[in-house]
Amino acid sequence: MFGNCKKYIPFQPVRLPDRRWPDKVIEKAPVWCSVDLRDGNQALIDPMNLEEKLRFFQMLVDVGFKEIEVGFPSASETEYEILRALIERNLIPDDVTVQVLVQAREHLIRKTFEAIEGAKNVIIHFYNSTSTLQRKVVFRTDMQGVIDIEVDAAKLVKKMTEEEVKKSGANIRFEYSPESFSGTEIDNSILICEKVMEVLQPTPENKLILNLPNTVEMSTPNCYADQIEYFCRNMKNRDCVLISLHPHNDRGTATAATELGLMAGADRVEGTLFGNGERTGNADIMVVAMNMYTQGVDPKLDFSNMRKIQAVFEKCTKMKVHERHPYAGDLVFTAFSGSHQDAIKKGKDYMSQSGTPYWEGPYLPIDPADVGREYEPIIRINSQSGKGGAAFVMQHTFGFDLPKSMHPEFGAMVKAACDEAGRELQPEEIYGIFRREYLDVSSPYNLKQYKLYEETDVGENTQVHFEGVVRFHHEDHAVSACGNGPISAFFRAISGVGIRNFKFISYSEHAISSGEDSKAVSYIHLTAPDGRDVFGVGIDNNISLASIKGIICAINRAQSKS
Repeated sequence: MFGNCKKYIPFQPVRLPDRRWPDKVIEKAPVWCSVDLRDGNQALIDPMNLEEKLRFFQMLVDVGFKEIEVGFPSASETEYEILRALIERNLIPDDVTVQVLVQAREHLIRKTFEAIEGAKNVIIHFYNSTSTLQRKVVFRTDMQGVIDIEVDAAKLVKKMTEEEVKKSGANIRFEYSPESFSGTEIDNSILICEKVMEVLQPTPENKLILNLPNTVEMSTPNCYADQIEYFCRNMKNRDCVLISLHPHNDRGTATAATELGLMAGADRVEGTLFGNGERTGNADIMVVAMNMYTQGVDPKLDFSNMRKIQAVFEKCTKMKVHERHPYAGDLVFTAFSGSHQDAIKKGKDYMSQSGTPYWEGPYLPIDPADVGREYEPIIRINSQSGKGGAAFVMQHTFGFDLPKSMHPEFGAMVKAACDEAGRELQPEEIYGIFRREYLDVSSPYNLKQYKLYEETDVGENTQVHFEGVVRFHHEDHAVSACGNGPISAFFRAISGVGIRNFKFISYSEHAISSGEDSKAVSYIHLTAPDGRDVFGVGIDNNISLASIKGIICAINRAQSKS
């Protein structure tokens, strides 16, 4: 038996039988606050140095964050110096507020106010742990003891803020976190927050941020949502506060906890890019924002250059974004499965042909181009791929729009090559198969010369006349015939030298380049004398010659396989 699960105490949810959040829908973006430079940074094996932090800060500004927690300046000299560098180098835009975290301890609060000197817009984020377990195990005090600590801290923060504002005119706002909110009795959480409010006296015009952390994720996300709704419904002066979420990912459901918390009434979200943070990480702001985007809600953050954001993240943190990470991973828009590839191709064709204003791509929750992935391969080919996958690669990478009737034949060739190689095939390898099988086929028949011209008989009926030289069996053979088009004229001409009993089924054509050097490709479908379907491909600047080359290709392929 695996361990002893009975040693764990089940989470006791808030009783909220008339909960309202399940009927809510997220219709607007919350206030976002990135805590990458503090919460994320303290979780790194090698924390970011000064220049890395400054580079990361600029990337967060470029993404659109207006509130950025830059560190814990009272905790170390390095953290202090980074904040000073941002202020003294004038790197904080006027519309961006820096947030600093500090424990509810007097000397740390005083050090923090030294660190923010000269900043225009600041959030002083002070906290203490309130959880039942930490009161019992760590602090060995009751709830009143915790309240007293925080009220004293709030009085000092307010006093020092008044002094700083009088001196510099800085815009200083307050944030309080009852740390380990989710592990605190809900009525005690409300009580301590209201005691802090009594000191700070927030108003609807100057709101206090009450941050309610899921510091350690202890329950299913619906329980966190119940806690948030209960808090919002039962606290005093709700209009004077912004309710902020700070979910962690210990149970792997931080995204769900964030979304349900917003539905439950929260106004603000603290999190990190790609979910970096202590233990299993924080709520991934990028994922939550992009989830909104897929529902037609503007997240007010710009992830259109996901590759650049990912590159900065990986360089500064020395961490890797997983290949399957939502929206950002290298493989999240990639299909190997044959049925998925077929559906994706049909979706792309439908959107192109119908002109729909909506994204309606099966298996693709967003248009990859929206996050800068328009040149990335959506479909990749391995032994699990189907006939449509190879055709998709040929169309979207090389411009060859193979007719559907040709997909099974070419797909089987590619699948056989995958099986033989025992690995994924790259697009260039797929094109190599196509070239070998269709474009480089030059025997036994080879068109050496040709001429096409139109003739009008006495009845004013126009006929196309073909004259040319076909080489086979090491000899040149002159051929000539008329028909109602280039294809029929050529078929009649070659029948005169013994190439007979091929039945023409269909052909299609399209341009594969534009401008003066544009070429046409023609796809020919014939039935060979033995009844087999054969396909040929021809390319030329002249569309008529492209079709004739396609016929010769199909005949040559039929001969080589007979």
